[in-house]
Amino acid sequence: MSTTASATSEVDGAGSPGGAPASDRRARRSIAPLVLRLHFYAGVLVAPFLVVAAVTGLLFVFTPQLDRIVYADQLRVDRVAGQARPLAEQVTAARAAHPSGELATVIPPVEATDTTKVVFSLPELGEKQHTVYVDPYTNEVTGTLTTWYGETPLMTWLDDLHRNLHLGDVGRHYSELAASWLWVVVLGGLVLWVRRQWSGKRRLRRLALPDLAAGKGVRRTRSWHAATGVWLAVGLLALSATGLTWSRFAGAKFDLLQNGFNAHSPTLATALPGGPAGRVETGGGHHEAPVGTAGQINASDVDTVVVAARQAGLTGVVEVTPPSEPGTGWVVAQEDGTWPVGFDRGVVDPTTGTVVARSDFADWPVLAQLSKLGVRFHMGYLFGIVNQILLAALAIGLLCVIVWGYRMWWQRRPTRADRRAPLGAPPGRGAWRQVHTAVLVVGIAVVAFMGWAMPLLGVTLAGFLVLDLIIGTVKRRRVKTATPTSPAPAGT
Repeated sequence: MSTTASATSEVDGAGSPGGAPASDRRARRSIAPLVLRLHFYAGVLVAPFLVVAAVTGLLFVFTPQLDRIVYADQLRVDRVAGQARPLAEQVTAARAAHPSGELATVIPPVEATDTTKVVFSLPELGEKQHTVYVDPYTNEVTGTLTTWYGETPLMTWLDDLHRNLHLGDVGRHYSELAASWLWVVVLGGLVLWVRRQWSGKRRLRRLALPDLAAGKGVRRTRSWHAATGVWLAVGLLALSATGLTWSRFAGAKFDLLQNGFNAHSPTLATALPGGPAGRVETGGGHHEAPVGTAGQINASDVDTVVVAARQAGLTGVVEVTPPSEPGTGWVVAQEDGTWPVGFDRGVVDPTTGTVVARSDFADWPVLAQLSKLGVRFHMGYLFGIVNQILLAALAIGLLCVIVWGYRMWWQRRPTRADRRAPLGAPPGRGAWRQVHTAVLVVGIAVVAFMGWAMPLLGVTLAGFLVLDLIIGTVKRRRVKTATPTSPAPAGT
């Protein structure tokens, strides 16, 4: 649940914190008014960022299907013509078409109609690379694209749009801000709605289904807003958590957590028996950086390497990386991100055709596994088309909840001739005074920790509190100035 317009007076009938007598406020200690005020302002102020994140995420989620349409010539072959040619020949054909750069990875086809991807790194491209697509049956090069960790130009463009609006590191603040506040408004909305509905009969029905009997107005809008939010809550919390793991500031704190628990994906030693030490790192984050090559690579080894890896159980989509230095082996890494996932890795000695070292996903630390799976879910890959449909439903549902939230704000505006206002009044100040002292102390400690773990959340919350304090001070001074001074008693 993102935005709400429920008035403070509607929280269990407690009334505005500022309007109730002091004795009543002491007798009716409750955190609900504070949650309502936080939920309202967080929703109103953060909702625009959530709208952008939802729309751009919705555009990105179906890029696998769009890729197959836009890049059909590069990704697919026109017809299956007998047996596929050796991978070595295909790499040689790709090199002939792309003589510059170092061979970075080779991605053999999985389906009969897939092309082979031969990836080259060039210093001037930075993190990006050139991927040459080869027909595995004719060795014909069907095209070359500038890719980013395997993503096509279209997918890269939409990915950047969702993550940073094509504004680089500055733009990443928007998505981190949205992810940092999303869980706050979701949990706050759940607390308010459960508190309101968890009494009487048919509790679950009243929680999960909108009130179709409600007449037009704020009551009907609120029921749609809240009930839809209940259905979306788990998914939105998952998106918030997984989005934060590779954000700029909160992601750095998550890295500290992984370092503290030694919960990164294991290091894979690539040194061949009798050779110098070597290793390749692969992380569990959003993308995994490929390993460049050094020296001359014997392309004829690639067939032996792939056969040995397949026999060792490294099936499905694999990336074959040449040795990074003399005395090291080829690395074969599964990149099957659809459940049941395959992220096992192995080092192959091309001379003997054996796997000399391996790292299985099942042996990763639990936190590293969860991080990897969470990223795949967030990107829509983990459960295939079901995952994509679920993310699309979450994005559309979130947009609806936000629209209903703003609509409630509009519906609650005063319309009397002597009290007209463009929007509804926000929940009253002073809600924190109704919170029990012990709860308030614990809450402050929790907020301080959350502000450290999610710096953008902490900074924006502090900024809101300072601004709210300034506005409150100004209003009180205006009230004092406008209040007429009582005349002095006669005779004094």
